Order: sequence, then C-alpha cells, then structure tokens
Amino acid sequence: MTWASRWRTPLLTVLTLLAGVLVGAAAPSPAHAAATTSITVDGRAPGPAFDGVGAISGGGGNSRLLADYPEPQRSRLLDYLFKPGYGAALQTLKIEIGGDTNSTDGAEASHEHTRGAVDCDQGYEWWLAEQAKAHNPDIKLYGLAWGAPGWIGGGNFWSQDMIDYLMSWLGCAKKHNLGIDYLGGWNERDWNAGWYKNLKSTLVAKGYGSIKVVAADSGWNVADAMTSDPAFKNAVDIVGVHYPCGYNSAFTSCSSTPTARSLGKPLWASENGSEDLDGSPGLDSGRGAPAVARAINRDYIDGQMTSYINWPVIAALYPNLYFQTDGLSLANQPWSGHYRIGKTTWVTAHTTQFTHPGWRYVDSAKGYLGGDRANGSYVTLKPANNSDYTTVIETVDATADQTATFTVTGGLPAGQVHVWSTNLTSDNSADWFAHTQDVTPSGGKYTLTLHPGHVYTVTTTAGGGKGTATPPPSKSLALPYADNFDTPAGTTSPKYFADMNGAFQTVPCGGGRTGKCLRQMAPTRPIHWTDEKSPNPYTIMGDQTWSNYTVTVDALLEPSSTVDVLGRVGQQGRNNNGLNAYHLLVGDSGAWSIQKSDTNWNWTTLPGASGKTAKPLGAGTWHRISLTMQGSKLSASIDGTKVGEATDASFGSGQAGLGVTDYKTVQFDDFAVSPGTATPSVSGPVTSGIAGKCLDDDRNAGDNGTHAQLWDCNRTDAQVWAWAGGTLTHNGKCLDVAGEGVANGTLVQLWDCNGGAHQQWSPQPDGTLKNVLSGRCLDDPEWKTVNGTQLDVWDCNGGANQQWRLPS
Repeated sequence: MTWASRWRTPLLTVLTLLAGVLVGAAAPSPAHAAATTSITVDGRAPGPAFDGVGAISGGGGNSRLLADYPEPQRSRLLDYLFKPGYGAALQTLKIEIGGDTNSTDGAEASHEHTRGAVDCDQGYEWWLAEQAKAHNPDIKLYGLAWGAPGWIGGGNFWSQDMIDYLMSWLGCAKKHNLGIDYLGGWNERDWNAGWYKNLKSTLVAKGYGSIKVVAADSGWNVADAMTSDPAFKNAVDIVGVHYPCGYNSAFTSCSSTPTARSLGKPLWASENGSEDLDGSPGLDSGRGAPAVARAINRDYIDGQMTSYINWPVIAALYPNLYFQTDGLSLANQPWSGHYRIGKTTWVTAHTTQFTHPGWRYVDSAKGYLGGDRANGSYVTLKPANNSDYTTVIETVDATADQTATFTVTGGLPAGQVHVWSTNLTSDNSADWFAHTQDVTPSGGKYTLTLHPGHVYTVTTTAGGGKGTATPPPSKSLALPYADNFDTPAGTTSPKYFADMNGAFQTVPCGGGRTGKCLRQMAPTRPIHWTDEKSPNPYTIMGDQTWSNYTVTVDALLEPSSTVDVLGRVGQQGRNNNGLNAYHLLVGDSGAWSIQKSDTNWNWTTLPGASGKTAKPLGAGTWHRISLTMQGSKLSASIDGTKVGEATDASFGSGQAGLGVTDYKTVQFDDFAVSPGTATPSVSGPVTSGIAGKCLDDDRNAGDNGTHAQLWDCNRTDAQVWAWAGGTLTHNGKCLDVAGEGVANGTLVQLWDCNGGAHQQWSPQPDGTLKNVLSGRCLDDPEWKTVNGTQLDVWDCNGGANQQWRLPS
C-alpha cells in the first residue's frame, strides 16, 4: 500500500499564443526542459467512426439502490449520469438481461422465470433505460446476459431456448418504447459460433435486423475464430472485448491484435473500468479516475477500439459488497439521500460532453506526447461536416510541464477554442472539470502548456457544464423499521431490498391473505454466472450499524422448503462466495437451527441451537419467525414461542435479510426489524495489531480536524476512546472520515458527531474496523510504526496494520 499525498495542486493551465502570451494561474518552473509535441489537426485525414463512451448497469446489482432514492436526489443522480452538458453525459448504456442468478454483487431478475410466463416489468433495468432515454434521447442501448433461468436449454445457455428468451426480452423493450441498438451473447463465457449465426438470422427474421450483434464480451481470440469461419464473421457486427488494458491495472497499454484489426469491423472495449470512483489522491495506483483517463484515449491509440464502456455505471449497492465503490458515482444510502459524484464522472465528461457517436477520429492528431507514453496521450475527433473538433489530452504519468503546439487545417474551424481541465492530483472538486481558458488561435495555430496529472479538453464546441447539486449528509437507517410490502416501491423489489440470488418480487399474497407479499419467484436453479458453493436465493436490506435487534417475518412455505431469516449480515465474499451472517433456518417439517456462515460459505450450527417443533409446520400455511440478537445472545422464536438460543460473538452488527435454502417459491409478509437494548458505552484504549501501538488523538486536542494517529501505547488521556453503537468518540468528538470520503487514502480525524455513516464503524471477525459509508477499513498506511503516523481508510485486507482491539 502506498501513502496517499494530501497536497492540493492549483489549477495551472497556461496558454501561449504565437501572437503573444496568455497566462493563467502561476506555475512553478519545471525541473527540466518541457517536452514539446506538435499536433496537426487535419480535417482531411479522418479515421474510423467513434462509437461513444458508455457504462454498464449489470454484472450485477450495482444499480439496485438508485431507484429507491428520494426526490430530488434520484433525479440529480440521473442527471449526473445521462444529461448532456451536466455530468458524465453517457453515450451508451449497457444493461443486464436478468437471469435470477448472482452476477457479481447481486442478482438481476429474469423477465421469464418459467417458459412462456413473460413479465416485462420485472427488475429495475427497464426503469433505468427509460430514465437514460428521457435524459438523453440519443443514448444507445446494449443488452447482455450474465446468467439465465434454469429452464433454458436444459441448463445449456448456447441453445435455441436462449435465443427465444432474447426475443421475448426484445419484445419487452418494445413495450417500454425502448429501441435496442446492440445485443451480446454470454458475458465472459466465450462463444458458440453456431449460436451467434442463429442469433443473427433470428434477429433478421423477427424484424430486428438493425440490432448489431457484439461478440463475444470476452477475449480477442474470438477474432481468430471469425477469421477461419466466414459465416461467423458475417453474423457479428462488432468485436467486443473485456479489459483490453488489463484487469484492474493502471491501463497504461490497451492493445488489440492484428487479426482483430484485419477484420474490418469496429473493435470495442465492451467492458473496461477500474476500482474506485476516484482513485487514491496524489497517486497513480492504477485505479479509479487516472486509469480511466488513460484508457479512453489509449484504447484507440493502441488498439483502434472506438468505444469504451465502463463497469459499472454507479455504485448504488451496499458497502458490505465486494465492489462497493466501483462506478462513476456513489449512492449507497437511499434513506438519507446522500451520494457522492466521483472524479471518474468528470474524466468521462472530458470526452462525452464535447463529442457525439458518429464523429470520426482524426488520425493526424492522436498519439503520445513527445512520442513517449509516460508523458501522456491525446486523441482528436470531429463531425463529418468539419464544423468542430475536440482534442482530449491526459498527462496522468507526466512529471514535468509540457508544451503542445496545435496546427488546425483541412477545413476545420480556426476560431476560438475552449479549454477544460481536471487536476487528478487534487481532492478539491473545484479543480475537476473546470473551464479554464478560451483561446483565439493565430493563423490556425496555438500552444498549450500541459501540467502533470491532468486531463484536458480543447474544443471548438460550445457548451459543456458541471452540475451543481449538493447532496444531503449521510445518516443511519433508524429502527424500528417495517414493511408489509403493500406500498409500491420504485421497482418490483421492496424498498431497500437487494437480491443476492434468486428473484424476490412483490405479488398478491397466497395462503388466504389479502394484500401484497414478497415472493421468491425462481422455481429452478438458474444457469449461474458465478461459482459460489452456496447459491441459495436471499435478499438483504438495512444498515451496517444495526447491532442489537429482532428481525421478524411471516413466512408461507408454498412447497416443502426451508426459510432463512438473516441477521447481522456483514461482508460478502467476492461474487457471493461467502457471507458473514447469522441465519435462523426453519423448515416445513418443524426443524430449526441458528447457524452462522463466513466469507467462504462455511456453515456452523451454533451449539445447542437446533431442534424441532412439536408438530410439523407444513406447507401452504403461514408462520411467524423471529431471530433476536442482543450482544452475544441469539434466540429463535416460531409462532410466538421461543424455541432455542445460542451464544456467539462472531458478528456484532449488520443488516437483515430473507432467504430460501433452495429455489422454492416461498412467500414473506409483515417484515419488521425492532431495536433491542443499546449496548452500554465502554471506554479505554484502542490497540493496534501492530504491537505496542494505539489509536491516538494528536496532542489530546479534541478539536474538529484533529488527526487520528498511531502512537506508542502510553495510557494517557489522548488514548482514551469510548465505543458504543458503532461510533468511537474522544473528548466528545467522533472518529470521522474526512469530507465523507470513500477513496483509498482518505484521512481519518476527529469531528463533531453527526450520525453520518462516515462516522460509523463496523467491527469485522478478522479484527478490522470497517467504515460503514466507504466499506474501507481503518488503516495504518504502509505498516508505519513512526509515532504520529496519520491514519486513513483503505481496502480491507486483514493485515495487522488494519486490526484494532476495541475497549471492552
């Protein structure tokens, strides 16, 4: 881990005209002579058509919480994603074709759980696509499946059933007045050439001949197969590959293959993207905004890829999920309306706000500054009529100022250009996507001084804009909480419930009840995309700070089955390969148990916490089930009778949830989470996993902004902390993540307690202390042992530098 510098770099754009010098903010002298690049923007030398910059909603569940945001915050988030001249101004939206199975951080609902029973209102992707079109009527839509219902092809994805399934999905798109522009096969699962041929012929026969087929949303080897199979080549319109710059890398090199380039078809980075919506300030850690800035340019320079599609579109998912901060923005608190617009939004805007799909690359004005990729890159685009041009430049890795001299020719406008800039090394949002200069060329020429760690747009287009909406502060979801599922939500899922496997939908109640109930709809095990060893359906909701509470629900076991009531739900393993949680399992036979699972899906029945009711509960009848957690005491009740209890201290806080132990159509009603007795505050030192070190208040100051730091344990007042209900306080101030930040390296300090999730901490079984808002852990950077080392938050890794023993 690398320590993240907190220095803020001023805006330094300096434009020098041949006729004189126009100076912006003063800049320090470079350490050595600046590199010089001559860029000829020639309208007579166009390259291939630009297909746009987009993002993905899917793979999976990453957009789930957006629909539950209150107004006006929901509309503002949608503006930041899709509205031209406001934020990311996305030009393509790729949406998951749901299959009732986990596809990374959640499951997306199928429109056809059983053969022939089509429901075009399932899930939230149709809603999101409609919103995207409303905000930007020109946006392109792209559909792709990660998994599929189990009835398809007897478990074979590459079947006629799957093609028919896609046709019914396209029928649903028509009902939502949505035109689909692109369609893929099976995400990251290679291809079946015969299937793609059949897909293409079926699209033409069904009147969808304008839809372009993308293959194979995997690797470049599909191009080799197309070369040796002309019919396969003819069936595919676009070659789409994933992570051509390397997965979760710095994206410094983004190559394709000679074979792919020889096909004469558009090449796309049909999924790209990098961890974190911001990246580590002041660093090039290969993640977040700096990596995306490189990739949007270098995809074309290195590999002739004409579209970049970011995974995912937004981090609207709970912070205990693995990819909790990946996306253009963060929106994980619908109850508070709090959100954060990430720096990646503005890196994207540098291209999208000043170009349009259908423009063409200008190959005379692309490349690496000074011929060295370490200096940065540039690409230029223009419309067919030569009425404008836009050059996008990144200097992510540069270490000194550089000079770029532009010569505009070939019928392109030689008038005023507008310069926009983002300082990637700055944490100050005023330094992101700032309109810094307007320059009038002399004789079609002008010079720009480029500073390290920036993204620039130089454009003749008018407009461009930066949204100014301000989010409300974060806060915890208060208890008690209840939902009888009768009140309509933003989607077919109840408010705040996020499906991890299966499909939980509100439907008319069965078993003699009126009103609406929550039903697990998938009756057979799907064709999975993930490989988790416990793929049972479950859905989660709530706040990571919930500690002592009772979760209660009525359950109707329709066929013979076992329901799962979850409590203190914590960290989920990557791709649902485990979950820290308690489970009360109750079957129709009357068998019950309290179990715990971990992030490897190891299950343990707690000692003494299993048994059987005097009579079987039976299928087709309603029963009231409750799981109570008070400190280390856990107890189970069925139909108002306590049936057993256990003692376990593995998980101290977390969300609630509902599930089924197999793909059965169980119903739930009258869900409630009621608070228990608050755990008394305890005071004392917070000791580090690094021997002899403690959490320390710098100088025992106790003022807002006082550093939280590492120091030798010394039993002084500066190391006395109070722990209660997920907060750590000292001298009446809360342990706080500065600026409600979520990026790696964000500093930790003391601040007035305000109930925000950035001041809430969730102890993990491995001894780490996870911040509820960011999902990152309290961290001693680089395992430093020097007294006064200021603490930050960083990706949780279980190291001793992230382990803390709380007062007890």
